[in-house]
Amino acid sequence: MSFEYIKIGKEEKEFISKIEDISGQNLYACYQCGKCTAGCSFSNQMDLTVNQVIHRLQLGQKEKVLSAKSPWVCASCLTCTVRCPRDIDVAAIMESVREYILRYEPERIERMKVTEEKAKKLPNIALVGSFRKNTEL
Repeated sequence: MSFEYIKIGKEEKEFISKIEDISGQNLYACYQCGKCTAGCSFSNQMDLTVNQVIHRLQLGQKEKVLSAKSPWVCASCLTCTVRCPRDIDVAAIMESVREYILRYEPERIERMKVTEEKAKKLPNIALVGSFRKNTEL
């Protein structure tokens, strides 16, 4: 039986690098033990489990990661981070995927429509929280 080595191109390396820069984490420190997924309260709502997201990031599978709903389902409760035997801030990685989409590919999201009058009355945190919860991919 022979195995093919996965070749990661320049575009994939740049994507991985940006995710690592945003999150401050080394994606390759993860050895796929699955403790993050086992502790995740929302893994049954995700199309990709937490460790699958990290694995696809390690492979540079940009489209699979960015089209997944999992990063948006993540509640950032830090259970995954606490359980990680490699001390990886897994929640920061999930947040970095959301930030990447918002920074570099905003056309992927459909923004909530808020009138200018309503936006002036609401506190900023309400707008940010509502935007994150009501973003559709």
